[in-house]
Amino acid sequence: MGAPWRDHPSWELVEEATEVSGRDVAHLLLHADAGELKATRNSQLATFVMSAVVLDAVERLGVEPAVAAGHSLGEYTALVAAGAVSFVDGVRLVAERGDAMQAAADAQPGSMAAVMGLDDDDVEVACARVDGDVWVANLNGPGQVVIAGTPEALQLAATEAKEMGARKVLPLPVGGAFHTPLMASARDRLRKAIAATDVRDATFGVVANVDARVHTAAEDWSGLLAAQLCSPVRWRASLHALADLGANPFVELGPGTVLTGLCTR
Repeated sequence: MGAPWRDHPSWELVEEATEVSGRDVAHLLLHADAGELKATRNSQLATFVMSAVVLDAVERLGVEPAVAAGHSLGEYTALVAAGAVSFVDGVRLVAERGDAMQAAADAQPGSMAAVMGLDDDDVEVACARVDGDVWVANLNGPGQVVIAGTPEALQLAATEAKEMGARKVLPLPVGGAFHTPLMASARDRLRKAIAATDVRDATFGVVANVDARVHTAAEDWSGLLAAQLCSPVRWRASLHALADLGANPFVELGPGTVLTGLCTR
């Protein structure tokens, strides 16, 4: 994902991130294979830095956002864009978040799957019917909800969802059951890192994953970022909140076009 950017002036952020994190970020962006990037400690750092490179490139053009939101990890990029967190502190937080979530996933293996073509409430019912640990993790858009939990419970919930009318259930190539109670140990570890970070008031509103509301005050984010690890990402509601604020057009920054697809949906 980094190859098109290596000769751009904004690539200097990759070198800075490598120094701050003690990790070879250029390797992750240029040479790492899918197996290496599946480890959440790698995918989170790589995605955050790549998103920051694109953000920096856009800012060099003089383009400024009026409001921002980020899906899960992307919330950290949104906070950097809004000036609430510096890039260097963002790298430190994301590296710690990735390590903490990796440790939680190693201690309690889990995964995630996208349920297509079923109402949000019905997906919740499918999870509730399972005698095991599985929950709704991302409310992404009409007809797309991500569930997460232990492998056994996830499979059972997928079967329930299909029986209730889901068009398909797609396993996601991730290394843990993120945004569920299985991340509780990571949340406790992340709280300490956030407490040691200089979080400032945002220069414009950022819509939070946890409550799909606009926040600018520094004191709001310590709780929101920690709570996010064990709470569903309310992305559909977040997009509506952005639209209600008059956001137009929406611009996706970072690797891939997944969020553009969800926005269109």
